Amino acid sequence: MNTDTTTSRPLRADAERNRRRILAAAREVFARRGLDAGLDEIAKHAGVGTGTVYRRFPDKKALVEALFTERLADLTATAHRAAGHPDPWAGLVELLESAVAMQIEDRGLKDLLFAYGDKGAFREQLAVLQEVLREVCARAVAAGDLRPDVDLTDLATVQLMTTQVAAFAEPESPGLWRRYLGLMLDGLCTRRESPTPLPHPPLDTLTFERLCHPPR
Repeated sequence: MNTDTTTSRPLRADAERNRRRILAAAREVFARRGLDAGLDEIAKHAGVGTGTVYRRFPDKKALVEALFTERLADLTATAHRAAGHPDPWAGLVELLESAVAMQIEDRGLKDLLFAYGDKGAFREQLAVLQEVLREVCARAVAAGDLRPDVDLTDLATVQLMTTQVAAFAEPESPGLWRRYLGLMLDGLCTRRESPTPLPHPPLDTLTFERLCHPPR
């Protein structure tokens, strides 16, 4: 009995170590490549065999669920902070800036929110997130800062557009997205005596052309 116990413990420790390595690798691969990345690529990045990945996670869906439950919790916590901000408009601005920054840093999170088909495991989390977002918007409307005709889908589209700008400009001007988020925020706000100074300079013509026609 002692021999069995002794030999079984290292196997459990190895299994847990492999699981942590797989999760860490998947976090990095999904952040860089999005949710289209396959388990073979994640196994290679983790330095384990594909079979080891399948023993810990039967399919990619299970791996996505293990990783992004925490990421959605982080985003929801950000929304709760915005809902409790003493200045409703500042809370909304901080939420959009944080949400876009999170999606730029983690392409997998962006894919989960906007491109991933099977959201069943996240349905409850997403419902809570949407409810908090409605509260953030309602506070800003009641304060007379946010246009009353703005819908949650408008804010989602603002995030999509801004992350696309970030992907386009990243090689030359990784902070450019903040300029265009600033432009869109001015369009959402009802009380602007003068335009808000934009937080990032524009692209010059040559840089824009390089980005439009990158070398092959």
